[in-house]
Amino acid sequence: MSAAPTVVLVHGAFAESASWSGVISRLAERGVAVVATPNPLRSVTTDAANVRSAVEGIGGPVLLVGHSYGGAVITEAAVDNPAVVGLVYVAAFAPDHGENALQLTGQFPGSTLGETVRPYPLGDGTHDLFVDRDLFPNQFAADVAPAEAAIQARTQRPIRDFALGEAQPAATPAWKSLPSWFVFGDADKNIPVEGLRFMAERAGAVAIQEVPGASHSVMVSQPDAVVAVILAAIDHLTTA
Repeated sequence: MSAAPTVVLVHGAFAESASWSGVISRLAERGVAVVATPNPLRSVTTDAANVRSAVEGIGGPVLLVGHSYGGAVITEAAVDNPAVVGLVYVAAFAPDHGENALQLTGQFPGSTLGETVRPYPLGDGTHDLFVDRDLFPNQFAADVAPAEAAIQARTQRPIRDFALGEAQPAATPAWKSLPSWFVFGDADKNIPVEGLRFMAERAGAVAIQEVPGASHSVMVSQPDAVVAVILAAIDHLTTA
């Protein structure tokens, strides 16, 4: 039997580490080692380097879990990284080489995210993007309690537009060599559900869990469903 991996949670765009709170508390109750690592949301390359540093500091096997844009980050961070034993994508991108988040969002109909995003110039020709705080609850977290969704709107971290348009660097993304699991809601307004299914099936996922009625903030609104997938991944990795 293999050693149980530490779960490393990576948030995505317009979110932050506290969005994993419900997942963390439930995993901790089950004795699972878990940490949510900060994600600067500057570029896939540099954000992945930050995750690699976090993995190195753990000193044992790691199960990487990424939400949304965080999926692109863990896909890159796990490349040629022997400590990473599996990947869990939570309403997340799983890009192939040369693909980017904007391209994958627009590849299938259904996303209304672009209508709600507001830019801030950074002075170098790029912009920080955030979701209009008044529109955030309906767009990002429609199944989250309104008061909690309003807090999410006000604590969201902006993402640099360059990161969303950056082509996935690795010639061979990590999901081609590592086992993966996917969990997402069928009411996601950010990433079209058809696109999420496409990426999960293309990756040859061990399991694909669709959560009825769940929004893009599935880890906030349905933490039990997300935890169940993570626990199934741990069981698979430790008994295989």
